[in-house]
Amino acid sequence: MRIRSVEPRDAGALAQLFHAAVHQIARMYYSRAQVLAWAPAVPDEARFRARAADGRTLLVAVDEADAPLAYGDVERNGHIDHLFCRPDVAGTGVTAALYTALEAAAVEQGIDLLFVEASEPARRFFAKQGFSLIERRDFEIGGVPIHNYRMEKKLGR
Repeated sequence: MRIRSVEPRDAGALAQLFHAAVHQIARMYYSRAQVLAWAPAVPDEARFRARAADGRTLLVAVDEADAPLAYGDVERNGHIDHLFCRPDVAGTGVTAALYTALEAAAVEQGIDLLFVEASEPARRFFAKQGFSLIERRDFEIGGVPIHNYRMEKKLGR
């Protein structure tokens, strides 16, 4: 496994990866209705190409064939918007290695606070990475109640 910057050609694989992660990992923590509200279909590849071009740091962990295993981002303000892995590599350390690279990039950019709205499965992951729980966030997507957790981590200089 290696970690590299996302390239435009990754967009389709990342869209598929996102949808699979929500439908196969998050479904263990959320109802079918919640999962369908969160990710009703595989997102348009254009959304992922736009993410790669908007100034955020967007990294991907790839296998020996250069196929994406996980991806994540850090926005300029320290917000981690996405951190998802393929279901078949969940729990193998791929996401932790990717997170470490994202945090290093944030430190290099002078970011001193990372924050995230973590799903149920991601909450445990981020806690292991040193994030503190700030609050549970209850909201709706398309009229379906769902929740996540605001978490943050102060980065040392």
